[in-house]
Amino acid sequence: MKKKISVIFILPDLETGGAERIVTTIANHLSRDKFEPKILLLRKQGGYLDFLKSDVEIIDIDTERIRHSLKPILKEIYRRKPDIVFSGFGEVNAYLSLFIKLFPKVKFIARETNVVSEHVTKKEIKFFYNFYNNYQQIIAQSDDMMNDLINNFKINRSKVIKINNPVDFDFINEKLLFSQKPESFKYNYKNVVAIGNLSARKGFDNLLKVFSRLKNEKIILHILGDGKDREILHQMKDFLGLKNVVFHGRQENPYEFLKFADLFILSSRYEGFPNVLLEAGACGTYSLANNCPGGINEIIQNDINGEIGNIDNHEDFAQKIRSILQQNYDKEWIINSIKSRFSKDIILDNYEKVLLALMNR
Repeated sequence: MKKKISVIFILPDLETGGAERIVTTIANHLSRDKFEPKILLLRKQGGYLDFLKSDVEIIDIDTERIRHSLKPILKEIYRRKPDIVFSGFGEVNAYLSLFIKLFPKVKFIARETNVVSEHVTKKEIKFFYNFYNNYQQIIAQSDDMMNDLINNFKINRSKVIKINNPVDFDFINEKLLFSQKPESFKYNYKNVVAIGNLSARKGFDNLLKVFSRLKNEKIILHILGDGKDREILHQMKDFLGLKNVVFHGRQENPYEFLKFADLFILSSRYEGFPNVLLEAGACGTYSLANNCPGGINEIIQNDINGEIGNIDNHEDFAQKIRSILQQNYDKEWIINSIKSRFSKDIILDNYEKVLLALMNR
Protein backbone atom coordinates (compact mmCIF):
# COMPACT_ATOMS: atom_id res chain seq x y z
CA MET A 1 0.00 0.00 0.00
CA LYS A 2 1.28 3.44 -0.96
CA LYS A 3 2.34 5.62 1.96
CA LYS A 4 0.01 8.55 2.59
CA ILE A 5 1.36 12.09 2.38
CA SER A 6 1.44 13.61 5.86
CA VAL A 7 0.59 17.30 5.99
CA ILE A 8 0.84 19.51 9.07
CA PHE A 9 -1.17 22.73 8.82
CA ILE A 10 -0.09 25.52 11.21
CA LEU A 11 -2.46 28.14 12.67
CA PRO A 12 -2.60 30.19 15.88
CA ASP A 13 -6.07 28.76 16.75
CA LEU A 14 -9.39 27.86 15.14
CA GLU A 15 -11.28 31.04 16.00
CA THR A 16 -13.84 32.02 13.40
CA GLY A 17 -11.70 33.99 10.96
CA GLY A 18 -10.94 33.68 7.25
CA ALA A 19 -7.61 31.81 7.43
CA GLU A 20 -8.99 29.41 10.04
CA ARG A 21 -12.06 28.64 7.94
CA ILE A 22 -10.01 27.96 4.79
CA VAL A 23 -7.48 25.67 6.50
CA THR A 24 -10.28 23.76 8.26
CA THR A 25 -12.04 23.33 4.91
CA ILE A 26 -8.84 22.14 3.15
CA ALA A 27 -7.99 19.66 5.93
CA ASN A 28 -11.54 18.27 5.87
CA HIS A 29 -11.62 17.98 2.09
CA LEU A 30 -8.25 16.34 1.31
CA SER A 31 -8.55 12.81 -0.08
CA ARG A 32 -7.90 10.35 2.76
CA ASP A 33 -6.55 7.84 0.23
CA LYS A 34 -3.64 10.15 -0.48
CA PHE A 35 -3.26 12.45 2.54
CA GLU A 36 -3.03 12.36 6.30
CA PRO A 37 -3.81 15.88 7.55
CA LYS A 38 -2.96 17.23 11.01
CA ILE A 39 -3.41 20.74 12.38
CA LEU A 40 -0.85 22.27 14.73
CA LEU A 41 -2.41 25.01 16.88
CA LEU A 42 -0.71 27.48 19.19
CA ARG A 43 -3.88 27.31 21.28
CA LYS A 44 -6.55 24.63 20.99
CA GLN A 45 -9.56 26.92 20.95
CA GLY A 46 -12.10 28.44 18.59
CA GLY A 47 -15.44 27.81 16.93
CA TYR A 48 -14.07 25.83 13.99
CA LEU A 49 -12.90 23.00 16.28
CA ASP A 50 -16.49 21.71 16.02
CA PHE A 51 -16.34 21.60 12.21
CA LEU A 52 -13.06 19.73 11.94
CA LYS A 53 -13.47 16.08 10.96
CA SER A 54 -12.61 13.71 13.78
CA ASP A 55 -9.81 12.03 11.83
CA VAL A 56 -7.79 15.27 11.66
CA GLU A 57 -5.30 15.08 14.53
CA ILE A 58 -4.86 18.30 16.51
CA ILE A 59 -1.39 19.09 17.83
CA ASP A 60 -1.74 21.65 20.62
CA ILE A 61 1.51 23.40 21.60
CA ASP A 62 -0.33 25.60 24.13
CA THR A 63 1.59 28.83 23.55
CA GLU A 64 0.07 32.28 23.98
CA ARG A 65 2.34 34.38 21.75
CA ILE A 66 3.37 33.71 18.17
CA ARG A 67 7.00 34.68 18.76
CA HIS A 68 7.26 32.12 21.59
CA SER A 69 5.77 29.41 19.40
CA LEU A 70 8.71 28.97 17.09
CA LYS A 71 10.72 26.55 19.23
CA PRO A 72 7.78 24.18 19.94
CA ILE A 73 6.73 24.31 16.24
CA LEU A 74 10.24 23.35 15.08
CA LYS A 75 10.37 20.62 17.73
CA GLU A 76 7.11 19.08 16.42
CA ILE A 77 8.33 19.20 12.80
CA TYR A 78 11.60 17.52 13.81
CA ARG A 79 9.78 14.87 15.85
CA ARG A 80 7.01 14.06 13.37
CA LYS A 81 8.94 14.49 10.10
CA PRO A 82 5.90 15.34 7.94
CA ASP A 83 6.11 15.36 4.14
CA ILE A 84 4.61 18.84 3.94
CA VAL A 85 4.30 21.75 6.37
CA PHE A 86 1.54 24.16 5.36
CA SER A 87 1.72 27.43 7.27
CA GLY A 88 -1.53 29.35 7.00
CA PHE A 89 -0.98 32.58 8.91
CA GLY A 90 1.13 35.61 7.90
CA GLU A 91 3.22 36.14 11.02
CA VAL A 92 3.96 32.43 11.54
CA ASN A 93 4.88 32.16 7.83
CA ALA A 94 7.40 34.97 8.24
CA TYR A 95 9.14 33.56 11.34
CA LEU A 96 9.18 30.03 9.96
CA SER A 97 10.86 31.03 6.68
CA LEU A 98 14.23 31.46 8.40
CA PHE A 99 14.33 27.83 9.58
CA ILE A 100 13.16 25.94 6.49
CA LYS A 101 16.71 24.96 5.50
CA LEU A 102 16.98 22.92 8.73
CA PHE A 103 14.55 20.40 7.22
CA PRO A 104 15.82 19.46 3.74
CA LYS A 105 13.40 16.52 3.42
CA VAL A 106 10.25 18.49 4.30
CA LYS A 107 8.40 20.63 1.74
CA PHE A 108 7.14 23.98 3.08
CA ILE A 109 4.15 25.94 1.78
CA ALA A 110 3.03 29.35 2.98
CA ARG A 111 -0.50 30.57 2.39
CA GLU A 112 -0.33 34.34 2.52
CA THR A 113 -3.32 35.99 4.18
CA ASN A 114 -2.90 39.66 3.27
CA VAL A 115 -1.33 42.17 0.92
CA VAL A 116 1.92 42.12 2.92
CA SER A 117 3.19 45.65 2.21
CA GLU A 118 -0.15 47.06 3.44
CA HIS A 119 -0.53 44.75 6.44
CA VAL A 120 2.93 44.20 7.91
CA THR A 121 4.20 47.37 9.57
CA LYS A 122 6.65 46.01 12.16
CA LYS A 123 10.24 46.15 10.90
CA GLU A 124 11.26 42.98 12.74
CA ILE A 125 8.57 40.96 10.95
CA LYS A 126 9.33 42.55 7.55
CA PHE A 127 12.94 41.40 8.02
CA PHE A 128 11.85 37.74 7.84
CA TYR A 129 10.40 38.24 4.37
CA ASN A 130 14.05 38.29 3.19
CA PHE A 131 13.91 34.50 3.70
CA TYR A 132 10.54 33.92 2.05
CA ASN A 133 12.13 32.39 -1.03
CA ASN A 134 13.06 29.44 1.21
CA TYR A 135 9.47 28.24 0.81
CA GLN A 136 9.02 25.73 -1.99
CA GLN A 137 5.59 27.18 -2.71
CA ILE A 138 3.71 30.33 -1.72
CA ILE A 139 -0.04 30.58 -2.23
CA ALA A 140 -1.50 34.04 -2.83
CA GLN A 141 -5.25 34.51 -2.83
CA SER A 142 -5.41 37.34 -5.36
CA ASP A 143 -3.43 39.02 -8.14
CA ASP A 144 -2.87 42.04 -5.85
CA MET A 145 -1.29 39.80 -3.22
CA MET A 146 0.80 37.91 -5.76
CA ASN A 147 2.14 41.06 -7.43
CA ASP A 148 2.90 42.61 -4.05
CA LEU A 149 5.08 39.62 -3.05
CA ILE A 150 6.92 39.56 -6.38
CA ASN A 151 7.44 43.31 -6.79
CA ASN A 152 7.94 44.49 -3.21
CA PHE A 153 9.57 41.46 -1.58
CA LYS A 154 11.51 40.02 -4.53
CA ILE A 155 9.82 36.64 -4.27
CA ASN A 156 10.70 34.32 -7.13
CA ARG A 157 7.73 34.42 -9.53
CA SER A 158 7.87 30.65 -10.11
CA LYS A 159 7.23 30.01 -6.40
CA VAL A 160 4.01 31.99 -6.17
CA ILE A 161 0.72 30.46 -7.27
CA LYS A 162 -2.68 32.10 -7.04
CA ILE A 163 -5.59 30.17 -5.57
CA ASN A 164 -8.71 32.16 -4.69
CA ASN A 165 -10.60 31.36 -1.50
CA PRO A 166 -13.32 28.72 -1.64
CA VAL A 167 -16.91 29.23 -0.52
CA ASP A 168 -18.44 26.40 1.45
CA PHE A 169 -22.03 26.49 0.19
CA ASP A 170 -22.97 23.37 2.21
CA PHE A 171 -21.87 25.06 5.43
CA ILE A 172 -23.70 28.31 4.60
CA ASN A 173 -26.89 26.61 3.45
CA GLU A 174 -26.95 24.55 6.63
CA LYS A 175 -26.71 27.77 8.64
CA LEU A 176 -29.54 29.28 6.57
CA LEU A 177 -31.84 26.27 6.85
CA PHE A 178 -33.89 27.67 9.73
CA SER A 179 -32.82 31.29 9.51
CA GLN A 180 -35.32 34.06 10.05
CA LYS A 181 -35.19 37.76 9.40
CA PRO A 182 -33.30 39.34 12.36
CA GLU A 183 -35.62 41.19 14.74
CA SER A 184 -33.54 44.34 14.36
CA PHE A 185 -34.43 44.55 10.64
CA LYS A 186 -37.14 47.17 10.61
CA TYR A 187 -40.10 46.82 8.28
CA ASN A 188 -40.33 49.70 5.78
CA TYR A 189 -36.60 50.39 6.13
CA LYS A 190 -33.74 49.26 3.92
CA ASN A 191 -31.32 47.12 5.92
CA VAL A 192 -27.63 47.37 5.05
CA VAL A 193 -25.08 44.97 6.61
CA ALA A 194 -21.31 45.29 7.17
CA ILE A 195 -19.24 42.60 8.88
CA GLY A 196 -15.66 42.56 10.18
CA ASN A 197 -13.20 43.09 12.96
CA LEU A 198 -13.64 46.54 14.49
CA SER A 199 -10.16 47.74 13.56
CA ALA A 200 -8.75 50.47 11.31
CA ARG A 201 -8.14 48.19 8.31
CA LYS A 202 -11.89 47.47 7.97
CA GLY A 203 -12.69 51.17 7.43
CA PHE A 204 -15.83 51.38 9.58
CA ASP A 205 -14.86 54.96 10.49
CA ASN A 206 -15.29 55.87 6.82
CA LEU A 207 -18.55 53.96 6.65
CA LEU A 208 -19.97 55.95 9.58
CA LYS A 209 -19.01 59.18 7.80
CA VAL A 210 -20.84 57.94 4.70
CA PHE A 211 -23.92 57.16 6.80
CA SER A 212 -23.85 60.64 8.33
CA ARG A 213 -25.01 61.69 4.84
CA LEU A 214 -27.88 59.16 4.94
CA LYS A 215 -29.21 59.76 8.43
CA ASN A 216 -32.50 61.28 7.27
CA GLU A 217 -33.27 58.30 5.03
CA LYS A 218 -35.06 55.07 5.92
CA ILE A 219 -31.83 53.05 5.89
CA ILE A 220 -30.40 51.11 8.84
CA LEU A 221 -26.75 50.05 8.97
CA HIS A 222 -26.11 46.83 10.91
CA ILE A 223 -22.44 46.31 11.84
CA LEU A 224 -21.45 42.80 12.98
CA GLY A 225 -18.12 42.14 14.68
CA ASP A 226 -15.96 43.10 17.61
CA GLY A 227 -12.46 44.48 18.05
CA LYS A 228 -10.15 46.99 19.60
CA ASP A 229 -11.77 50.07 17.98
CA ARG A 230 -15.22 49.29 19.38
CA GLU A 231 -15.29 52.19 21.85
CA ILE A 232 -14.00 54.74 19.32
CA LEU A 233 -16.59 53.68 16.74
CA HIS A 234 -19.43 53.81 19.30
CA GLN A 235 -18.33 57.32 20.30
CA MET A 236 -18.11 58.32 16.65
CA LYS A 237 -21.66 57.01 16.05
CA ASP A 238 -22.95 59.14 18.98
CA PHE A 239 -20.95 62.19 17.89
CA LEU A 240 -22.38 61.98 14.36
CA GLY A 241 -25.91 61.39 15.74
CA LEU A 242 -26.40 58.14 13.81
CA LYS A 243 -29.57 56.67 15.33
CA ASN A 244 -29.93 54.25 12.42
CA VAL A 245 -26.60 52.48 12.99
CA VAL A 246 -26.69 49.32 15.12
CA PHE A 247 -23.60 47.52 16.46
CA HIS A 248 -24.49 43.86 16.98
CA GLY A 249 -21.12 42.55 18.18
CA ARG A 250 -19.96 39.13 17.01
CA GLN A 251 -22.81 36.93 15.77
CA GLU A 252 -23.03 33.15 15.89
CA ASN A 253 -24.90 33.13 12.58
CA PRO A 254 -24.01 36.16 10.45
CA TYR A 255 -25.52 34.46 7.38
CA GLU A 256 -29.10 35.26 8.33
CA PHE A 257 -28.12 38.94 8.45
CA LEU A 258 -26.56 38.57 4.99
CA LYS A 259 -29.49 36.65 3.53
CA PHE A 260 -32.13 39.19 4.52
CA ALA A 261 -30.00 42.31 3.88
CA ASP A 262 -30.88 44.69 1.06
CA LEU A 263 -27.16 45.40 0.57
CA PHE A 264 -23.80 44.26 1.93
CA ILE A 265 -20.99 46.83 2.21
CA LEU A 266 -17.26 46.09 2.37
CA SER A 267 -15.54 49.25 3.60
CA SER A 268 -12.00 47.87 4.10
CA ARG A 269 -8.81 49.83 3.44
CA TYR A 270 -7.17 46.60 2.20
CA GLU A 271 -7.99 42.90 2.17
CA GLY A 272 -6.44 39.51 1.46
CA PHE A 273 -9.29 38.00 -0.50
CA PRO A 274 -12.40 38.85 1.49
CA ASN A 275 -14.39 35.74 2.43
CA VAL A 276 -17.25 37.87 3.67
CA LEU A 277 -17.72 39.36 0.19
CA LEU A 278 -17.90 35.83 -1.24
CA GLU A 279 -20.32 34.79 1.51
CA ALA A 280 -22.60 37.77 0.92
CA GLY A 281 -22.86 36.66 -2.72
CA ALA A 282 -23.42 33.04 -1.65
CA CYS A 283 -26.42 34.30 0.38
CA GLY A 284 -27.75 36.07 -2.74
CA THR A 285 -27.01 39.59 -1.50
CA TYR A 286 -25.73 42.39 -3.73
CA SER A 287 -22.52 44.10 -2.53
CA LEU A 288 -20.91 47.51 -2.67
CA ALA A 289 -17.17 47.31 -2.01
CA ASN A 290 -14.52 49.94 -1.47
CA ASN A 291 -11.93 49.97 -4.23
CA CYS A 292 -9.09 48.58 -2.11
CA PRO A 293 -6.21 46.14 -2.76
CA GLY A 294 -6.96 42.44 -2.23
CA GLY A 295 -8.85 40.85 -5.09
CA ILE A 296 -12.07 42.89 -4.90
CA ASN A 297 -12.12 43.23 -8.70
CA GLU A 298 -11.74 39.43 -9.04
CA ILE A 299 -14.92 38.86 -7.00
CA ILE A 300 -17.23 41.68 -8.09
CA GLN A 301 -18.91 41.27 -11.46
CA ASN A 302 -20.30 44.72 -12.08
CA ASP A 303 -24.11 45.00 -11.95
CA ILE A 304 -24.41 41.21 -11.45
CA ASN A 305 -23.24 40.55 -7.89
CA GLY A 306 -22.16 44.03 -6.89
CA GLU A 307 -20.16 47.14 -7.68
CA ILE A 308 -17.07 48.99 -6.55
CA GLY A 309 -16.86 52.57 -5.29
CA ASN A 310 -14.40 54.86 -3.55
CA ILE A 311 -15.42 55.17 0.11
CA ASP A 312 -13.03 58.10 0.72
CA ASN A 313 -15.46 60.15 -1.34
CA HIS A 314 -18.19 59.95 1.30
CA GLU A 315 -20.82 61.83 -0.70
CA ASP A 316 -20.33 59.76 -3.84
CA PHE A 317 -20.41 56.47 -1.88
CA ALA A 318 -23.61 57.56 -0.10
CA GLN A 319 -25.17 58.31 -3.48
CA LYS A 320 -24.19 54.82 -4.72
CA ILE A 321 -25.94 53.28 -1.68
CA ARG A 322 -29.11 55.29 -2.42
CA SER A 323 -29.07 54.27 -6.06
CA ILE A 324 -28.46 50.53 -5.37
CA LEU A 325 -31.27 50.42 -2.78
CA GLN A 326 -33.74 51.66 -5.41
CA GLN A 327 -33.00 48.69 -7.70
CA ASN A 328 -33.88 45.02 -7.54
CA TYR A 329 -31.23 42.39 -8.19
CA ASP A 330 -31.63 38.72 -9.13
CA LYS A 331 -30.59 36.62 -6.13
CA GLU A 332 -30.03 33.52 -8.28
CA TRP A 333 -27.67 35.42 -10.59
CA ILE A 334 -25.73 36.66 -7.58
CA ILE A 335 -25.43 33.16 -6.10
CA ASN A 336 -24.40 31.63 -9.45
CA SER A 337 -21.81 34.34 -10.01
CA ILE A 338 -20.04 33.14 -6.85
CA LYS A 339 -20.76 29.42 -7.18
CA SER A 340 -19.46 29.13 -10.75
CA ARG A 341 -16.06 30.57 -9.81
CA PHE A 342 -15.41 29.97 -6.11
CA SER A 343 -17.29 26.84 -5.06
CA LYS A 344 -15.44 24.59 -2.64
CA ASP A 345 -14.92 21.73 -5.07
CA ILE A 346 -13.29 23.88 -7.78
CA ILE A 347 -10.89 25.63 -5.38
CA LEU A 348 -10.03 22.69 -3.11
CA ASP A 349 -9.09 20.52 -6.07
CA ASN A 350 -6.49 23.19 -6.87
CA TYR A 351 -5.05 22.87 -3.36
CA GLU A 352 -4.82 19.10 -3.71
CA LYS A 353 -3.04 19.44 -7.07
CA VAL A 354 -0.50 21.85 -5.56
CA LEU A 355 0.28 19.45 -2.68
CA LEU A 356 0.66 16.47 -5.03
CA ALA A 357 2.85 18.44 -7.47
CA LEU A 358 5.07 19.51 -4.59
CA MET A 359 5.70 15.89 -3.61
CA ASN A 360 6.76 15.08 -7.17
CA ARG A 361 9.45 17.72 -7.33
